[in-house]
Amino acid sequence: MSRNDVSGIETSAVSVLKRAVELDQSSRFQESLVCYQEGIQLLLDVLKAIKDESKKTHYREKIRVYMERAEQIKNHLKQEKEEGKYHEQIKIMENATGYSYEKLFKPYINETLTEIWVEDPYIRYFHQLYNFLRFCEMLLKAPCKVKRIHLLTSQEEGDSSTQVNALAEIKQSLQNHGVTLTIEYSTTIHDREIRFNNGWIIKIGRGLDYFKKPQGKFSIGYCDFDLRQCQETTVDIFHTKHTRTTDL
Repeated sequence: MSRNDVSGIETSAVSVLKRAVELDQSSRFQESLVCYQEGIQLLLDVLKAIKDESKKTHYREKIRVYMERAEQIKNHLKQEKEEGKYHEQIKIMENATGYSYEKLFKPYINETLTEIWVEDPYIRYFHQLYNFLRFCEMLLKAPCKVKRIHLLTSQEEGDSSTQVNALAEIKQSLQNHGVTLTIEYSTTIHDREIRFNNGWIIKIGRGLDYFKKPQGKFSIGYCDFDLRQCQETTVDIFHTKHTRTTDL
């Protein structure tokens, strides 16, 4: 590994661990744990590559401190989950960036996740249907083995052909990837909630539709949602041991 490569990894480690500390101080423990784990792995990669013994000693101590904190957070989260007391809140501010579906949901996705329930009344218009598609794509790329996705939404008033056809196409495409999508419509649905069968419940004030319209089709943020400005909303995350499951 070249000196430039090591320097690049060091820079990434500092950035990720700085974010971990910020999240930790904001009591966003699940997110901070993910960042601590990523940062520690980056520091371990640096440790393997450097030759300077004084630097090695420095990084060993840093790794020890971060690992101790990560273990404390892991134990704290485990206890809260066992007691059914876990609740974390994220406030997404107006015009904030860095809140793609990957970033928002990543801390709550693991290899035990196989089934998901999405309740969102606004999977109707063109951009909202694309939001749901992006959410499904995120799940397919994530380190989990999703087999079923259940969508409960409201039906477009008047001509609903665009909505029905788009969801049918998403359903068929997911089937090609081994994932079953079930779709139900409700005239009374209002709340927005996403439930994972690994115990996590995520409630977003605006549902999946919390991104602002891009300035143009060739403007930054049109494709990459981490660069897309958001509308102000609140995200509440809970964990429960008692989750809905079905036989796979």
